[in-house]
Amino acid sequence: MNKPAVLHLFPQVDITKIKSTKDLECSSKPHKRKPNQINDLDLENWKSLDHIWTDSLWLIPQRDNSGSHTGEYHGNFVPQIPRQIIQRYTKKGDVVVDGFLGSGTTLIESQRLGRHGIGIELLPGVAERAKQLIYGECNEHNVYNEIIVANSADVGAKGKIHNALKKAGKENSNLVILHPPYHDIIRFSDNPNDLSNTCSVEDFCNSFGTVIDNTTFHLQKDKYLVIVIGDKYSNSEWIPLGFYVMQEALKRDFKLKSIVVKDMQGNRAKQNQQQLWRYRALNGGFYIFKHEYIFILKKQ
Repeated sequence: MNKPAVLHLFPQVDITKIKSTKDLECSSKPHKRKPNQINDLDLENWKSLDHIWTDSLWLIPQRDNSGSHTGEYHGNFVPQIPRQIIQRYTKKGDVVVDGFLGSGTTLIESQRLGRHGIGIELLPGVAERAKQLIYGECNEHNVYNEIIVANSADVGAKGKIHNALKKAGKENSNLVILHPPYHDIIRFSDNPNDLSNTCSVEDFCNSFGTVIDNTTFHLQKDKYLVIVIGDKYSNSEWIPLGFYVMQEALKRDFKLKSIVVKDMQGNRAKQNQQQLWRYRALNGGFYIFKHEYIFILKKQ
């Protein structure tokens, strides 16, 4: 025989509390927030942080070209990416390391936000242009920046990062951002140490793993590594390059915290051949790349 259902009633005081609460929590005890150890965001006023993105899909219709930001370097990422990442995972006075400096997008953003910046660039000419762009910005927070001409896949990069940290008066970095070539989709140079010239996907991943070792050697425990990368299509096969490099980080005792998918707008390699690529997709049974990944990983 079935027992009669029991109706549990909330006390009137609890109902009133639930109706009147303006916060995420409702408790009979005062809610004490933990101190924010990750960033400078005021979580007591979290509803005012509309400029900080928390969704895993980033639709960015147009790149920020303010100040020294420029899209002249083929393959550089939009400034909104490092801006969001730096605000989420660092505090003012922290150190941001970029292992693939390019035109200096990350260091321009870190400087604007009051973080010290260390950038590694393989190609001297590219590094010199980045220096012009970075130093062309107003350094209102008086932060330290250093551009290192080196191969981030070479073990010597560790020592150069260490020396730059000492000059900044720091022992450790607090964030590492890596935006490597997407293997051989774009050939950036004839330099054999350029990851865009690696012979195979396996060689690319092995070299990239070494970059992780070198650039995160001085990364403080419980701080973050962020990798921005897309996949590739070769020999009638989708190559999940993003997930391959993610695995390289996971093999090195990093914990995956988030995967963000970002839309790709105005891809130079395809923007003048849109109809051709549409025909190829229809004929070849594949879909055209319109996204890339941002992997957020925490050092254990």
